[in-house]
Amino acid sequence: MEKPDSPRRLVFIATEDWFFASHFLPMARAAVAMGLEVSVVARVRDHADIIAATGARVVPFEAERSSLNPMAAGYAAGQLAAILKALKPDIVHCIALRSILVGGTAAAMAGISARVFAVTGLGLIGARQDQIGRTGRFALRALIRGPLASRRTRFLFENPDDALALGLDPSDRTVTIVGGAGIDSAYYGPQPLPAQPPLRVALVARMLWSKGVDIAVEAVRLARRNGAAVELSLYGAPDSGNRRAIPESTLREWSNEGIVWHGATQDVPSVWARHHVACLPSRGGEGLPRSLLEAASCGRACLTTDVPGCRALVRDGIEGLLVPPGDASALAEALTRLAADPALVARLGEAARSRIETGGFTEAAVTDATCRLWRDLLDE
Repeated sequence: MEKPDSPRRLVFIATEDWFFASHFLPMARAAVAMGLEVSVVARVRDHADIIAATGARVVPFEAERSSLNPMAAGYAAGQLAAILKALKPDIVHCIALRSILVGGTAAAMAGISARVFAVTGLGLIGARQDQIGRTGRFALRALIRGPLASRRTRFLFENPDDALALGLDPSDRTVTIVGGAGIDSAYYGPQPLPAQPPLRVALVARMLWSKGVDIAVEAVRLARRNGAAVELSLYGAPDSGNRRAIPESTLREWSNEGIVWHGATQDVPSVWARHHVACLPSRGGEGLPRSLLEAASCGRACLTTDVPGCRALVRDGIEGLLVPPGDASALAEALTRLAADPALVARLGEAARSRIETGGFTEAAVTDATCRLWRDLLDE
């Protein structure tokens, strides 16, 4: 029998160790600082030591995040339920849709009622506006609010649109809206803008079709034909585990026409020191893109699409410019406008930095809101 004063336990369930390490280390540190015994269950490759340095225990769990096979998902849930029964958590915190579906099932099987479902975007289901997308959202809503949920389930969203898409009121007591994973505004600090022209634009993201990388490339081609002095740099690697990854051969072809693909970078602040504008023409399905948070914190104007997640941070004409998704012509017009108006670029960048500091998008704001959620569950 456990001692009455034994520490309360929190288990994070994530798809990949790199995903947890890149977004949620501050959350793990905050949980440890609360006195919780923290475990992170994820597919482990190269980031176990980084996660363990927070004071959390790392528990390997092999499950293919790209698999849509219900049999495979059911088998994974059974394996995960056995892990949860051994860890005996007071709270299970599931990060991203697949972890929610598998982890919510496993938590129900293991008899753990305190569950946090952290929706980090709706992905392709959220981006599609056809019958397939509507059917997918209906099924997801029925699962997440039905058999996967308990009376002690809480929902954590990165934008209010996703809550509404799943039939939840953003103001409901079971729902918490946070500013993405939060940003370290001291590390991602503002830096002087480089000289203009040309307008130097960077796209920092995984090289996926869903991020609209091809739209950015086409928009720069159009803007140049119209006489705008615009340069585009791409930073990020293709995600081999994602069906929407852009082939390296395509990225290299783009580089041959002066749109430079640099691959992944470990020094994002230095990227923004050399560029004026962050561009992310996402096709949708975002939670709240970290690349926009980083750029805004560095005081850079954000050029993105009017889709959930992106518009939660960027307001058109204030922190940046919003264009319709999939519209290279509209994006080219926005690039041409920014290339012709350095004062506008500077003004948008200053507003973006202020938005990070005052709008609830810092690490401190996000972790404080999440800690309150955990405390409420533990107090129950």
